[in-house]
Amino acid sequence: MTKHFDVGPRMSQAVVHGGFIHIAGQVPDDRTTSLEDQTRQVLAKIDALLAQAGSNKSQLVSVNIFLAGISDFDRMNSVYDKWIDPSRPPARACVEGRLADPNIRVEMTAVGYIA
Repeated sequence: MTKHFDVGPRMSQAVVHGGFIHIAGQVPDDRTTSLEDQTRQVLAKIDALLAQAGSNKSQLVSVNIFLAGISDFDRMNSVYDKWIDPSRPPARACVEGRLADPNIRVEMTAVGYIA
């Protein structure tokens, strides 16, 4: 059975299928804040979507991170490293790319499982 969360005209924010939750690219709501604040906002959105599906960050399988500038890698990690479950970190990739809005400094996708 497949379940869609926060369905919009273009996409769902998350889809559960086959025991996994696939989370769409999450961006900050307040795009005028620092990279660290934007990272916290994105991670909070991922937490909320995981919770809606009956999962949590310790059940993440993978996270993909897109930074507007790879020079922000260490600053983003200063927030991410405090958030992630250190005993069960997911597989991860982090790349630099042009994001949809020049004020967005970080975007993340994630896949988790439902226990």
